[in-house]
Amino acid sequence: MKNIAIFASHNGSGFDTILEAIKTKKLDLNISLVISNNTNSPVLQKAKENNINNNIVNQKSCEDINAKLTELLKQNKCKYIFLAGYMKRLDAVITDNFKVINTHPSLLPKYGGEGMYGHFVHEAVIANKDKVSGVTIHEVNAEYDSGEIILQKELLLGDNETAQTLESKIKKLEKVAIVDGLSKYLNIS
Repeated sequence: MKNIAIFASHNGSGFDTILEAIKTKKLDLNISLVISNNTNSPVLQKAKENNINNNIVNQKSCEDINAKLTELLKQNKCKYIFLAGYMKRLDAVITDNFKVINTHPSLLPKYGGEGMYGHFVHEAVIANKDKVSGVTIHEVNAEYDSGEIILQKELLLGDNETAQTLESKIKKLEKVAIVDGLSKYLNIS
């Protein structure tokens, strides 16, 4: 069984999805570590409730964030990291030494890059009158949203689609994409 760390800044809905997939035997994984940069992140409480090692790593908690992250990942035998709404850019020392996976709420390379997350992506899709959107599961490297694509899932937009309705559809599709993407990636890496 492979160990994975989940990095999240807030709710960590990806954590919920992965944990559920593990419990229902859809993923043969062990979440051995949860890290947040936010002391008030609900994902930390969720990790505690599930007896998962969890840590706050930010500029207030340590001088060298990359050294602390590396130490925790090695202590918990994590080769893999899943970003579940982690709002901090990872340094190359992390992306070059660990397999980092992220989910993005569009079909990359469209609507990727710095500042393109959540509702900003959906607003751009609607403003451009796109007929198709989706979810991308991808590797993370030193540049925003430019890592190798693992899996993409598409959906068609309705005639009266809004950024809010699109976001709701994407969140549902994302749950499926996370499980399928991790399953695919873990079998080839």
